[in-house]
Amino acid sequence: MLSLFSASATFAPAPLRAIAAPATTAASVRMETVADLEALAKKLNPVVGYWNPLCLGETSAGAAYDTEAAIGYLRHSEIKHGRIAMAAFVGFIVQSNGIHFPWQMSNAEGLSYADVAAVGGPAAQWDALPTIAKLQIFGLIFFLEVWSEGSMTLAAAGEKHYMRGGKPGFFPPFNPLLPHPVPFNLFDPFGLSKNASPEKKERGLLCEINNGRAAMIGIIAFVSEARVPGSVPALSGLITPYSGECMAPFSADTSLPFVDYMNSLPSFLVFAN
Repeated sequence: MLSLFSASATFAPAPLRAIAAPATTAASVRMETVADLEALAKKLNPVVGYWNPLCLGETSAGAAYDTEAAIGYLRHSEIKHGRIAMAAFVGFIVQSNGIHFPWQMSNAEGLSYADVAAVGGPAAQWDALPTIAKLQIFGLIFFLEVWSEGSMTLAAAGEKHYMRGGKPGFFPPFNPLLPHPVPFNLFDPFGLSKNASPEKKERGLLCEINNGRAAMIGIIAFVSEARVPGSVPALSGLITPYSGECMAPFSADTSLPFVDYMNSLPSFLVFAN
């Protein structure tokens, strides 16, 4: 759902170098191979099995990476984007049904969540957000990306990078590196899988990958039907049409540099860039 989060706190930040990394006894994760991908594919979908027409991960991506590192990158990317797609799929349904928070979004501009929900479908609701709100959301995304990839944050959790033997899909905890406590972590926030058996964890991974793949197909189907009504026959008449640019999130923010120029280009050039 489209929302803004703001928080203020008074604290005396402690230097990061003074914080010791927690001890860990976890064994290193073995890097996946092509044979592992083939075995996993049969567990995920016995009917389709291993199908990789682009040969992704089967050959070295370059002198700097071996096939195992490439597979680690692809696996982490799939898990991460599957999680995002699952949230987006649910959010699209919620917003399409006019469900929103009852309070003001911005007191300064007199903008409420109801005002945004009334403009149309989820894509149109995004366009209706103030520019500063969009920049805040992208700023949070940038922070989460840097945090998840940082060697210091991974080391503090006793984990390696997913291209160097680490666990694909792992997100480093915020505590104790942040200067103030954070109530939840993004990876297993409620500790539900911390003490799960290896069999349960394996089954959970299979479910997450399959659900993530389905959600990625689902959210692109929603967006396609909104932009080109009738392009997804099963959704025809169920999705609010949208006439904007789904792949250009700042196309409505003409106050930002280069947006007017971008909007003047043909769509295929915008997407190519």
